[in-house]
Order: sequence, then C-alpha cells, then structure tokens
Amino acid sequence: MSSSSSDEFEERLDEVFDEIFEDTFNNIVEAQSIPPSRRAYVERNREGGHVRLWNDYFSEDCTFPAHLFRRRFRMNKELFLRIVHGLSEWFPFFQQRRDATGRFGLSPLQKCTAAIRMLAYGSAADAVDEYLRLGESTALSCLHNFTDGIIQLFGEEYLRRPTPEDLQRLLDIGEKRGFPGMVGSIDCMHWEWKNCPTAWKGQYTRGSGKPTIVLEAVASQDLWIWHAFFGPPGTLNDINVLDRSPVFDDLLEGRAPRVKYMVNGHMYKLGYYLTDGIYPKWSTFIQSITLPQTPQQELFAKVQEATRKDVERAFGVLQARFAIVRNPVKTLDRAKIGKIMRACIILHNMIVEDERDGYSPIDISEFEEGDVPRCSQVETEMPTNMNNIFPTRNDLRDRQTHERLKNDLIQNIWNKFGDED
Repeated sequence: MSSSSSDEFEERLDEVFDEIFEDTFNNIVEAQSIPPSRRAYVERNREGGHVRLWNDYFSEDCTFPAHLFRRRFRMNKELFLRIVHGLSEWFPFFQQRRDATGRFGLSPLQKCTAAIRMLAYGSAADAVDEYLRLGESTALSCLHNFTDGIIQLFGEEYLRRPTPEDLQRLLDIGEKRGFPGMVGSIDCMHWEWKNCPTAWKGQYTRGSGKPTIVLEAVASQDLWIWHAFFGPPGTLNDINVLDRSPVFDDLLEGRAPRVKYMVNGHMYKLGYYLTDGIYPKWSTFIQSITLPQTPQQELFAKVQEATRKDVERAFGVLQARFAIVRNPVKTLDRAKIGKIMRACIILHNMIVEDERDGYSPIDISEFEEGDVPRCSQVETEMPTNMNNIFPTRNDLRDRQTHERLKNDLIQNIWNKFGDED
C-alpha cells in the first residue's frame, strides 16, 4: 500500500471517530437537559366535594332523605355524626387544617364518608374520587385511620364482655325462649383472603378452596356480637379454633360474673352456648339432636335449631352491612385485615344499640318488675367455699353435666311449649 493511500485511510478513520464522539456527546447533553418526570398533580376541587356532600346529606333541606342516608351509610345520621365528632375531636388526622398556602384540607365528613363507603360497598379506593374529591392513596389512608380510630375510641364499650346487667338480660331472654342459663350462640365464619402470600396459602387453604381467615363469634338474640376471635387460618375447623380461642378465659380466671339457674328442679352454675353438631359435648355447649326419636326430642331439636340461628343471622347482617367483609379481602397486611374486621364488628354493635328499639324484642318486663320469679340470675354473693370460687377446665368439659343439662332442657321445653306445638 502506498503512503498516500495510508494517509487517506487514517484521515477517514479520524473523521468516523469524530462523528461517533459528537453524536454520543450530543445524546448525553440532551438527556441531561430533560427535566425528571414528576407525578402529575390533579386539582380535584376538594372544597366543591365537601359542599356537594353537605348539600346532599347534612344540610337542613338536604337532597336525599333519611332512609337513603341509612341505606348508603348503613346507620342513622345521628350515629354517623357522633362518630365523626368523636374522631375529629380526638385524632388529628380527622381535623380539618390549612396547608402552607392557607387553603383548607379535606373535611372530617369527606374522610369519614370515604371510609364508610369503602367498608359498606367493598369498593376500590379510587371509586370515591369522583364524588368526594380525594385520591386513591388518601382514601386508603382514611380507611386505615378510620379503623384505628373506631377501635381506640369505641372498642372498649362496644366489644366489651357482658357486664352483670348485660348478663342478667341475656339470661332473662334465654329463659323466656326456653333455655334458662343460655348466654348466646357460638359459631365460626370464614373470610376469603384473595391476596394471601403464596408462601402462606397452604396454611390458609382447606382442600382445593381459597385461602380464608376465621372469625369465631358469640351473638345474642338482638344480633349483638359479644365475643369476636379473628385470625386463625382457614385450615382449622371450629374445634381447632376453639382450642385457640379465649372465649372461656374470663370464666376460668374469675373475671366473668358468676351465674346460677334452675332447670327441671336441678341447679346449675355454668352458663352455656347453643352450638351446631361439630362442637364437643361439654357442659358449656348444648347441641341439637340429629335423629330425634320422641315428640319431646323433636320439639327440642326444633326450638334449639331456631334459637341457634342468632349467630348465623349476626354473620349475615354483618356481611350485608359491610360488603368488604363479604367480598374477598385484597390487603396483604394481616394486621390491617384484623383491624378492618374489628372495626366492622364495633360499628355493627353501635348500629344494633341505636336501632334495637325498632326490633321485635322479647318481653322480659315481667322479670324486671318482679311479677315472675327468675330461674336464672347472676350471683352477687361470694361462695363460702374458697376452693370452688373459679371453675376448672374439667368443669367446663364435663360430659355427664352436659347430658344431665340437655335432658333437663328437653323436659323444660316440652313443659313450656308442648301444648303450643
């Protein structure tokens, strides 16, 4: 190759390298000059959302009447305003404050309404954006702060154990229905967990079904839920859940009021729950009779199965009021799931207390006025034998006491309702 050809080749090579370097340098400069992407701010006109909500439901000449408010908020307006007032008074999140520009933030009504709508309808977080004017992340924050506030503010009162007055009323109702000494019905409900982590699905899934979380509850005739134990995995049946449950802890540790009642001439000192057939034959559980052989047993099975439906009705009403409990839960955090369930039960009991007078109550005025002597009553005197103050686990699980009590109840129901049947 001649020297002139070699020089031309080197010059051409230098030109190519210069072009490549220039293009690369220009691309870097252009990339650095582009501003970083930011989340787009959406002006939602939150003040207009509050005005619309106020005019629709809370003004003197509101658009929607009281029955539509009750349908959409699942409670009466007075109860909802009581909740809003309590949360805005005790929790800074629900207090309306100004931002750095002096503009008011979301009102307590908007935040509480967003949480109630998500609980009541089981809707997605951004479904309330168009009406209440708050974003998805804000709606989720409202939901979780709302559940925390409900638990802290109202949990002690509306998830309490029965007081002596509550227990006496439950005993009077049970006696009126043919079951002296009955304090409620117990059963379990499963809540499907849609987004259960894959590593836990074997623990929470029974057979080929979906992963679920179990709620054990005790309910009375007015649908009040007196005991709620939530969290066991769905692979457990009612007996396994009972082994983990604290339902008898207060009784064993002496915190529960003591009772005594007379059935068919025999005295008993442990209250009992009505259950279905899976529960063990303990002195604190009374089941139906699968294959009744006599008219007395047939009547007992009929009355027991009808009375035990109290807890099934409570589950049905809870799911009807709060669709988030009926639909598969999508949250990954088990703690947040537990708070949602607990808050829904507290709200359910608040609604029961507020609307109880509108039910068809069982008349127990004859017991309260002293016209009829009670067969069941709460003990107020301490026993003289200090060794028998608290029952033991063997007392709770005594099969002989169970059989004797069941036979006495069969006879008692026949004496009370046999002529009507």
